[in-house]
Amino acid sequence: MSRIQQCFENLRSEGRKALIPYVTAGDPDPSMTLPLMHALVEAGANIIELGIPFSDPMADGPVIQQAMERALLHGVSLRQVLEMVRSFREQNQTTPVVLMGYLNPMERMGYETFAREAAEAGVDGVLTVDLPPEEADDVIGFFKQYELDCIFLMSPTTTLNRARRICEQASGYVYYVSLKGVTGSSALNVTDVATKLEGLRTVTDLPIGVGFGIRDGESAAAVGKVADGVVVGSVLVNKIATYANQPQQARDAIVATIRDMRQAMDR
Repeated sequence: MSRIQQCFENLRSEGRKALIPYVTAGDPDPSMTLPLMHALVEAGANIIELGIPFSDPMADGPVIQQAMERALLHGVSLRQVLEMVRSFREQNQTTPVVLMGYLNPMERMGYETFAREAAEAGVDGVLTVDLPPEEADDVIGFFKQYELDCIFLMSPTTTLNRARRICEQASGYVYYVSLKGVTGSSALNVTDVATKLEGLRTVTDLPIGVGFGIRDGESAAAVGKVADGVVVGSVLVNKIATYANQPQQARDAIVATIRDMRQAMDR
């Protein structure tokens, strides 16, 4: 059983939902990422999504685009991201880590080389934003060979027929994007999300994480009532931007936000 599957099994037995924060690796400085990952876990995170810096993050809004720019100013590469995960595993062997990013850096490294080195570093899953399952056969083969979960996105416009095809390729969990648009969108309607998830559950038994538009404990708790996992990103990355030259303040602000979400979801 993978770490991701074990995580969801444990939470289900406790009647709780997964809290899944996203941060960009190397933002605002590479030295901050590892301590932040540990702080996220201590604050109540169950799975960490770690963004791979990329120069053309077309699915992301300004907040995460700027985070990637800050990381790239320090020359943060995919190999450095893997080293961050490897260092994280020296102290934490249980919290799943999912790499979230774009296909180009993985293609440049070589798909098999990336899959092998990611697994060796302690990565549990990969969410490649610009890799549709219809074009993913070769890549997914390497991910499965090295026991990396393949996580795909679904959106409000995804039909049930296509959702079924996506879920046939997916493992670990699927990520439902609750809003049309890029990351950082804010017009979250939990009733619409609940309706969509009812349909998705007819085509998959995989856990469903929901992201986009989750900004505080109230919105996290509302989404947690209908989803298996709550994914939060832009609000955390925005705090890093606010305190880019004050790492302790940034960490404190992020920890406070995650702790508030965890407590609200558990209530």
